[in-house]
Amino acid sequence: MTGKPTVAVLLATYNGASFLEEQLDSIARQDLPFIDVWASDDGSTDGTLEILKAWRARWSKGVFHVIAGPRQGYVENFRRMMAMKSVGGAYIAFSDQDDVWDPNKLSYAVKKLDEVQPQALAMYCGRTRLIGKNGAARGLSPLFARQPDFGNAIVQSIAGGNTIVLNRAAFNLIHESCLRTSFVSHDWWCYQIVSGAGGTIIYDPIPRISYRQHGGNLIGENQGWVSRMKRLQALAYGRFADWNVVNIDALDRCRDLLDESGRQTLDGFKAARKSGSLQSLRSLWTHRIHRQTPVSDVALYLAAAFGRL
Repeated sequence: MTGKPTVAVLLATYNGASFLEEQLDSIARQDLPFIDVWASDDGSTDGTLEILKAWRARWSKGVFHVIAGPRQGYVENFRRMMAMKSVGGAYIAFSDQDDVWDPNKLSYAVKKLDEVQPQALAMYCGRTRLIGKNGAARGLSPLFARQPDFGNAIVQSIAGGNTIVLNRAAFNLIHESCLRTSFVSHDWWCYQIVSGAGGTIIYDPIPRISYRQHGGNLIGENQGWVSRMKRLQALAYGRFADWNVVNIDALDRCRDLLDESGRQTLDGFKAARKSGSLQSLRSLWTHRIHRQTPVSDVALYLAAAFGRL
């Protein structure tokens, strides 16, 4: 394996036996030769561990680690893996336990990351195909056309963790941040901290994974009027503001990891949350804090006007 770049896949599991075989098979079928898997199980009781151990015994692309999770939920399960010093690899990807990856999912991400300067921070993410419990097509996740940046990341997560691949420089940054703080979700945090540090965010408009939607999902699909209404309810009932409290605290703990532009945007957002309605709107505009669509931008400004940031 000398001289060949390895992708490390961080897989968080909990009672995922129903779909885990298909997920792992799709990782094994990736058209890259060297893939290490880090599977952190959070106390499964349904046969998940047996599946992981069987795959560990026959894994031929690298090393397959099975470790005990912290049993504090999926966010902490991912954070603990992201904070581990022992995770190697030139690239690091995240995996759910119930999706299906296209064979070129990782190789395409690596190709796009390699277009960025080697020492620069870079994160690949993208759109997904949505499938039901039985694998039937259910459409696509939203297509986001605006350039990803910290002004967007501070108020919106645009891609699932199951699409994210980081280059080594970006993962080193994420690793350091995870030693300091927790967060709302690992995918949103990666978008925030990498973009806030001046890194490159590569958003792929072409889906390269099938993202399974079912009753056991912790994070579900992000499309359609039902989903839009849920997001509006999150604004109206203060959940968005609660998430922002967590995010701002986490970003403050990592302030020195941000670049100057990121620190200014963070301060502008904090000011928008404390000011009166007109001052809040002005601060959002001045610091180019925005969501990805005009409708969601209106919702953001309404949240600011009514003190729901």
